[in-house]
Amino acid sequence: MTTVITQSLSLEEFLKLPETKPVSEYINGNIILKPMPKGKHSRLQLKLCNSINDVTESEKIAYAFPELRCSFGIRSIVPDVAVFNWPRIPFAADGEAPNDFLLSPDWTIEILSPEQNSNRVIDNILYCLNHGCQLGWLIDPQDRSILIFRPNQQPELLRDDVRLPVLMGINLELTVTQLFGWLKMSS
Repeated sequence: MTTVITQSLSLEEFLKLPETKPVSEYINGNIILKPMPKGKHSRLQLKLCNSINDVTESEKIAYAFPELRCSFGIRSIVPDVAVFNWPRIPFAADGEAPNDFLLSPDWTIEILSPEQNSNRVIDNILYCLNHGCQLGWLIDPQDRSILIFRPNQQPELLRDDVRLPVLMGINLELTVTQLFGWLKMSS
């Protein structure tokens, strides 16, 4: 169950509040608590971040951040995985990753939890696409499917051995079956 806290706050006021557990997002003037990730969610999130970063970080192509707050436009959201092309990462003067990302990710990945409202999650993916994001995935572990979003295109539902689309320049070959195969950890 997603909790909505109605307060009359601006985005700037929201960003000054202490972080919550579970994490909260600021959407359409409301503070919305995301559900706490569970086992399948955490496993897929970690494997995705590691798989993307294994093929992108050393060459400085892109970087996948788990649970990164992205504040842009009139929202502050926390995608399960936010992937940024390397040149768009707003590094600090010392070359370190910044704490604040005031821009949309290039690729947003959401992993649907059983208690999450899919339309609310899709709304965040569409919001990202309307603000420069190039690719969105909505992973549904229960249905074993992935809904793909691209700017100005119909969503595409992928299953089985279909290869998943990734950002241009990222050499990651992954099928839906392989991704959900990560959930099996013992024989």
